[in-house]
Amino acid sequence: MANAGIIGMGHSYPEGILTNADLEKIVETSDEWITTRTGIKQRHKAAENEYTSQFAVKAGRQALERAGLEPTDIEIIVCATTTPDQILPSTGALIQAELGATNAAGMDLFAACTGFLYGLTMVESMIRTGAIKHALVIGAEVLTKYVDYTDRGTCVIFGDGAGAAVLGPVAEDKGILATKIMSDGRYEEQLCARGGGTKLGTTHETIDNRDHFFKMKGNEIFKIAVRSMADISNEMLAKAGYTVDNVDLVIPHQANQRITDAVASRLGVPEEKVYSNIAMLGNTSSASIPIALDECIQAGKVKEGSLVLMTAFGGGITWGATVVRF
Repeated sequence: MANAGIIGMGHSYPEGILTNADLEKIVETSDEWITTRTGIKQRHKAAENEYTSQFAVKAGRQALERAGLEPTDIEIIVCATTTPDQILPSTGALIQAELGATNAAGMDLFAACTGFLYGLTMVESMIRTGAIKHALVIGAEVLTKYVDYTDRGTCVIFGDGAGAAVLGPVAEDKGILATKIMSDGRYEEQLCARGGGTKLGTTHETIDNRDHFFKMKGNEIFKIAVRSMADISNEMLAKAGYTVDNVDLVIPHQANQRITDAVASRLGVPEEKVYSNIAMLGNTSSASIPIALDECIQAGKVKEGSLVLMTAFGGGITWGATVVRF
């Protein structure tokens, strides 16, 4: 059995930027209020004619180039997203066609902000058992089309973008050393968008109730997020045979700077070992970890031999952690 490792990364996001000053003109808020509560100063925002698969394809192409592979080398494409191009077919299938990955299956994975780690966990076992050799896992979102710009509690948080990882077999002491994903649907109302599905559908009532936009109970989700991310991180480090002291870098889901700080404190990780880009990108859901990881690789923060802990929490609720040796 071969270990599965990340052998190429890429990311992409819209050129459009929505600053806190811009939001001050749209909703009752201020730069100070947003920065104090979230740590966010700006976020990238897709144009009206831009959509999720466009950014996913750009990130995927970059990851393939850096991995030294052709699209035809990929055997499965997993697109983690909560904002698909359309209901049918899957965004993963659309990405597969646009990339020319003619030997790959394409599919979507819905696990909110933990989606990228869900995708890694799924394809890791496929590579380890020899079922496939190479996979492309993409976290891609255009969240700004689902935010309610009359709700200052949510519209200030989310941004758009995509991050992609090519996975393949690596040496025994490298790659994904431990990974676990979890969910608890009892907390579904903590972060949800209820309109548009088979339960409520799309009606005048759901539109009037703004049921198609994200709704979040921020204060309630905070404690669950911090506890869940810290606990599963410690569990996966122990499974891999390490402690937090051995970790070179922690890349948490970029949900909120206060959540990141609280998770780091609970884990006992010094600030300099925890990566954050939320000030410039906001919360990009499933795209946040792969974007952040690629930034770290390109900046030299992640090198060969680096031990990296990734952990996330999202609507569902979902959470997870992955330990990787590069």
